[in-house]
Amino acid sequence: MNTILLDQLRAVVGEAGVLAGSEVCSRYPGFFMSEIGADAIVRPASVEQVSQVMALCNAVRQPVVIQGGMSGWVRATQTRAGEIALSLERLNAIEEVDLANRTATVQAGVVLETFQNHVDGYGLSFPLDLGGRGSCQLGGNAATNAGGMRVIRYGMMREQVLGLEAVLPDGRIVSSMNRMIKNNTGYDLKQLFIGSEGTLGVITRLVLRLRERPTSSNTAMVCADSFDQLSRLLRHMDGALGGQLSAFELIDNNFYRVNTGAGRHAAPLPSDKPFYAIIEALGSDQEHDTRSFEQALGLGLEQGLCSDAIIARSERERQGIWAIREDLEHLVREFQPFYAFDVSLAVGHMEAYMREVAARLRARWPQGAIAFLGHVGDGNLHIAIGAGGEHDRHAVESCVYEPLRSIGGSVSAEHGIGLEKAPWFPISRNEIERTLMQSIKQTLDPNGILNPGKIFAAVAAGNA
Repeated sequence: MNTILLDQLRAVVGEAGVLAGSEVCSRYPGFFMSEIGADAIVRPASVEQVSQVMALCNAVRQPVVIQGGMSGWVRATQTRAGEIALSLERLNAIEEVDLANRTATVQAGVVLETFQNHVDGYGLSFPLDLGGRGSCQLGGNAATNAGGMRVIRYGMMREQVLGLEAVLPDGRIVSSMNRMIKNNTGYDLKQLFIGSEGTLGVITRLVLRLRERPTSSNTAMVCADSFDQLSRLLRHMDGALGGQLSAFELIDNNFYRVNTGAGRHAAPLPSDKPFYAIIEALGSDQEHDTRSFEQALGLGLEQGLCSDAIIARSERERQGIWAIREDLEHLVREFQPFYAFDVSLAVGHMEAYMREVAARLRARWPQGAIAFLGHVGDGNLHIAIGAGGEHDRHAVESCVYEPLRSIGGSVSAEHGIGLEKAPWFPISRNEIERTLMQSIKQTLDPNGILNPGKIFAAVAAGNA
């Protein structure tokens, strides 16, 4: 580690703003990583400090990896020896909630759940919601274009961001803190940074769009004999609920059995069906919306779009249903070695795709385990696999990714590419697209210091 640079960084962020040695090793490295390999962690407390840190690092071509809540699953925040981790945890202020315009200005280190609870006090909601809400940070949500459970109604993080501020690798601050829904003046520069996984700049502040807080909620779990039933039920419920459908979550029989086994979550429906789904609608009139929800679901049952259904009659029952979907502890423990995947494809291809992936896995590892779940309402499948061994990662990944090639699927729906999916990136993006992306990277980060190696092989730091 360049000790002169380290001293310069301490002069910018203070002694408490730089962690080194054992202080680095003791930090949480992320779910799928064993340790933080960086030489140091730098924790700026203002955008000006971020700017100075980046300028200093760029001058000596010091690689920098941006870290948020460390809840990502593709190793986009993984650090190696010789790198510095830039943590945004101290940029955690909710600066303003604008009630008239229904927007909020926040710093990038604000935790999603903290923000959700804060705006709830104003009678507003921030609709992005995902299992990692208690640790993920809003800047990371933007950098990865996070999705979650309510994409079917509200869209991904990209749709929630009106403006942002970012620091370029050379320290320049790009302030595009737009507060308007409509602003058609030239290139929408914020979109460069949303979904870029920290490879183009450091997101430091955001202007976020808020919605009126729903005052009614209806949740049900259904089961079906075929995936075709569920896909038709999705269309039926979306049409019948007049825009209130907020979640349609798939759970297959393997996942359902694991989480409703003895001593685990209570099983609201029999465990002999191949597919289950959680359906949730949010609205503004509990009595009216409940009646509409029940009528829509009842009609779906009459038309044979599902085999059985149960509606939550209390918040406790609602939480019990969602716990079956969100609890991954038992799956991770039982599916060993554990691999998690996040793919996207047209709903019409899903059933055949699931069959092919399962068949490929069984052919290679007859005793292997597999489970499917995900946000089927927006074409996103999550896949949990317990198979293979220490040296079989590529073979397991091949079972999941290769079938996407012929159907135009994506190897990443909402977690990004990071280091993990870089070898499979060409399945989802053609050569011209990848070349253009690399040109943008070269323009904004010519020294290749930001998140080197993530998404694709960029210019190596020190070799520009």
